[in-house]
Amino acid sequence: MFFQRRSNQVSPLQQAIEQGNLPTCNGVSLTVDELAFYQTHGKRWQPPAKSLWSQLNGAHLSPHKGRGMTFSEVRQYQAGDDVRQIDWRVTARTGKVHTKLFSEERERPVVLFLDLTPSLFSGTKLLLKSVQLCHLASLLCWVAVANKDRVGAVIRTQDRLIELRPSSSKGAVYQLLNTIVSTHNRQLEPNMSAKAEQAPAFAPQEQSDVKTQAFDALSNLCRKGSEVVLISDFSTTTAHDFDTVKRLSQHNRVRAIQLYDPLDIAECNSKGLQRVRGKINDMTLDMSSARTRAAIKQAYLDHHSRIQYELASFGIHLSQISTGAPLLQQILERQS
Repeated sequence: MFFQRRSNQVSPLQQAIEQGNLPTCNGVSLTVDELAFYQTHGKRWQPPAKSLWSQLNGAHLSPHKGRGMTFSEVRQYQAGDDVRQIDWRVTARTGKVHTKLFSEERERPVVLFLDLTPSLFSGTKLLLKSVQLCHLASLLCWVAVANKDRVGAVIRTQDRLIELRPSSSKGAVYQLLNTIVSTHNRQLEPNMSAKAEQAPAFAPQEQSDVKTQAFDALSNLCRKGSEVVLISDFSTTTAHDFDTVKRLSQHNRVRAIQLYDPLDIAECNSKGLQRVRGKINDMTLDMSSARTRAAIKQAYLDHHSRIQYELASFGIHLSQISTGAPLLQQILERQS
């Protein structure tokens, strides 16, 4: 579902492109050039700048939090050393101030879970949820590469599961983006499931029974110490999925980002009777009714609260990104 306002005025999409907040795009289909736009922003959230995650989570987190810090040696204190790292035992024994040195693990596998199932192919204001998801995935890829981390992905569609093993090379990132683009655009084709698709040259693995195996595949792809990012609307997440995520969180850092559309919280310009398509049946809603709008918003809030509660029990923070505004604009607004 995607509505675009017809007017002589500049559309919100075109305005965002002209302001540099979005790459040239149509909000529905994707191109590799569109995703490559975020490469220039990959270094924006590198230390000592604020972490991208501190913006998404709404808190100012340490840029080194969660990264493997291994003790290296103790040496005499030098001007500029962090006083919090002073080794008081050695200092007391020698009579001279000594500080601890740590070697930081610079390469950390980052694995993205990208949900491109049918519920993500909707949008009412600026972009489809699926397009915003892919923009976010691209930004995270370039942030990882700028941080010298390896990045890979598990992509779930209605009928396919694609696994791309983590790699830190720029060429591998472009291969990943190519796969995201081709997989996304394939879902837009009429009678998509009936069409055959040529396998990419790097032969990502495919599995059947997509719904039940998606999070299991993610678990198998991640080695201990990985950074796992779940990007979805979580509309089809099951108890089995949560169990798998719980196991993942025991040995990895897991983050979750929920995509939503303004219509999900009843923020739209539509009035009167509107025919909408649900998961099972089509229905007609009176969008002029305050009661109808309140019910729509409450349904989303209940769903969000359930997902947030389940993930919080594993120590996982749930962030939100709207399809109603450019990705960069949303992140930068949280910084101010």
